[in-house]
Amino acid sequence: MDIRQLFYFCTIVQEGQITRAAKKLHMAQPPLSQQLKQLEQELGVTLLERNGRSLELTEAGKLLYQRARHLLTQLEETKQEVKETGEGLRGVLAIGSVKTCFSHLPDKIRQFRELYPNVSFQLREGDTFYVSELLRNREVELAIVRLPLNTQEFSMIPLPNEPYVAVVPKQWENQLSSAKAISMKELKKFPLLLLHRINGFGQFEMVINECKRHGFYPTIACDCPDAAMLLALVDAGVGVTLVPKSTLYTFPTKKTITVEIYDSALLSESAVIWLKDRYLSKSAQFLLKTFETQKTCL
Repeated sequence: MDIRQLFYFCTIVQEGQITRAAKKLHMAQPPLSQQLKQLEQELGVTLLERNGRSLELTEAGKLLYQRARHLLTQLEETKQEVKETGEGLRGVLAIGSVKTCFSHLPDKIRQFRELYPNVSFQLREGDTFYVSELLRNREVELAIVRLPLNTQEFSMIPLPNEPYVAVVPKQWENQLSSAKAISMKELKKFPLLLLHRINGFGQFEMVINECKRHGFYPTIACDCPDAAMLLALVDAGVGVTLVPKSTLYTFPTKKTITVEIYDSALLSESAVIWLKDRYLSKSAQFLLKTFETQKTCL
């Protein structure tokens, strides 16, 4: 018994005659009759009995018809679901994101889900090194990362650059020359809490180099790859941190003040990346289109 035989059987039942069923199926009557006979022989039961010019289901036939219709409906639904999944209309899209870049994502996901409500998202977070590894291991399809990054194996869409700001404990405000802006050299007197990648060159090294450019080496009180942890330490009055401005949209703080750095060359660059040699699902391709309006794909 196969799907084709079940389809033929259901068509015969629905049409009530083999002649009409053969016409609907665009096939000759004898082969269709033979398919019904083979089905009955395989099951060892009579499925249809003649009643005048029509055919009527036996009890066994009624059961098979009920089950066959259910199976055929499931088959059609499965075919449609697979097709829609391939077109990006349903399924799961896995994305990695650096926490300090996450502010780029919520609005894009909202826009996407307005068009494709049957697609769900699986989000993974970590620093740039970690989410890049997720891409390499094919645990996510796309990732939003902070640059710099070795781009030889990745395609990318750059996101808008943004300045770094200093986040200072509110109780230290009287130590600032201005509550609105600070110079790099003024940061020399504060212990710094810096983001540090698990591996590779990143924000930590950029800040150190910028401090050196202004003639000093900073006092590092703490470094870690988690922006939320650093901001919690600033809240507790442990030190000052330097983060991309959008980080504060994701991790608002209550006991801090945010100060512009007016003479800093520090700029945060971020991008959406994916493996150059990897096939992208339709869902991933559609999501990328929402970013392509901002920058040109490299």
